[in-house]
Amino acid sequence: MGESGRAFTHEKCPGLWVFLGAGSKNLIHRQHRPGELFKRFKMSLTSILAADAIESAVKDCQAPESFCYKKFFQLCGLTKKSPQEVKDVFRILDNDGSGFIEEEELKFFLQRFSPGARVLTDKETKAFLSAADDDNDGRIGAEEFQTMVLS
Repeated sequence: MGESGRAFTHEKCPGLWVFLGAGSKNLIHRQHRPGELFKRFKMSLTSILAADAIESAVKDCQAPESFCYKKFFQLCGLTKKSPQEVKDVFRILDNDGSGFIEEEELKFFLQRFSPGARVLTDKETKAFLSAADDDNDGRIGAEEFQTMVLS
């Protein structure tokens, strides 16, 4: 990096290292060991939703064409959460950090809750997207997700 400085971590994000160099630039660097990202993700989801509720919701829709977003949200306990907690879950599900859940990310929706879960079928993915995408831009924003979950 070429600069001497100090490294700091934040207690809520121990894998995020902030290097404060001698120059005027701050450099942010993420350090993760193999498998750590999924553990961090799972820990984040289970800090909002009960692990047994997630497991029950995922098991309920393991057969192809059996996914019903309303039932899934109820079984995992998301419908009972505050608007802020629903937005927090959205941020976890937004795999690329774009601020939207795109169709490609939506296919892997169940796997974000449990690594052994199946991929949504094209029909399920399109139905899920259509149900939430109020502005018809082909993706789900945080507000659209919150409205879908809490309505």
